Amino acid sequence: MLAQLTKEYPQDVRVVFRYFPISSHDKAVIAAQAAEAAGLQKKFWEMHNLLFAKQQDWAGQTPDQFETWVIQQAAGLGLDEKKFAADLKSETVAAKIKNAQQEAERIGLPGTPFVLINGKIYQGPRDLQSLDAIVKLTSLQERQFTECPPMSIDPHKQYLATLETDKGDVVLQLYPDKAPMAVNSFVFLARHGWFDGVPFHRVLPGFVAQTGDPSGTGYGGPGYAFSNEIDPSLKFDREGVVGMANAGADSNGSQFFITYGPAPDLNGKYTIFGQVVQGMDVLQKLTPRNPDQGGELPPGDKILKVTIAEK
Repeated sequence: MLAQLTKEYPQDVRVVFRYFPISSHDKAVIAAQAAEAAGLQKKFWEMHNLLFAKQQDWAGQTPDQFETWVIQQAAGLGLDEKKFAADLKSETVAAKIKNAQQEAERIGLPGTPFVLINGKIYQGPRDLQSLDAIVKLTSLQERQFTECPPMSIDPHKQYLATLETDKGDVVLQLYPDKAPMAVNSFVFLARHGWFDGVPFHRVLPGFVAQTGDPSGTGYGGPGYAFSNEIDPSLKFDREGVVGMANAGADSNGSQFFITYGPAPDLNGKYTIFGQVVQGMDVLQKLTPRNPDQGGELPPGDKILKVTIAEK
């Protein structure tokens, strides 16, 4: 899991290994000493990975049997077996493991793996999907804004937004007179490249296609929020209605959705700020994707770029 995270996010994730053998595991200290002894011959990670990969082979052994077994494995890693056996039981190696354990206990290390996010202790779910989302959301903070953009649109003008996607173009007619805050935010973000490369993270055929979160998790936003703008004359009564996604009336940000058909249950709850005037056929081609189902999801189709035309 950690190996996959560091491979996918080499600039954002760092794995630091420290010895912290758990007392309830009768072979934990020997395993730590084996890794350190291999490390003295520049084969730390090779021994580390071997111990995990072959855990079923040695889990049922006694400590003495395990010690014999791990010395036998050293030769297969290209180690000097005699030196490895001597280092395995040396006072220097044993002291290093003991000191590392005492230091971990001193600072209150609760166990392994121990996760820090920007220096703060993280004690939430540690599955790959959860940690992947956290990395994406944490990285998103660098792009976020500190406040809502100033009003820069003219509610009396016409605004067309072209969503260039990897399945084709979708053109939106925006409603600056009906939802000025939503349109102003959308135009601001589009002109700052916020939507470039953003996936449709939620695509439910017959209901909606949702996007606008660069993290692709469904939890990311621009760093600011604004209130709903409900116009009684606008309804979710057809395909192609563009609405702001939110988690409540005052939590609108950058995420938006487009309906695939009438969705009367959404009326009065979400700001309508536009309508698809071209490209519904493109939206129909988007890969279905339901994050609520959990498990591994197919990659989401992406918005390549959003261009705003003002008339």
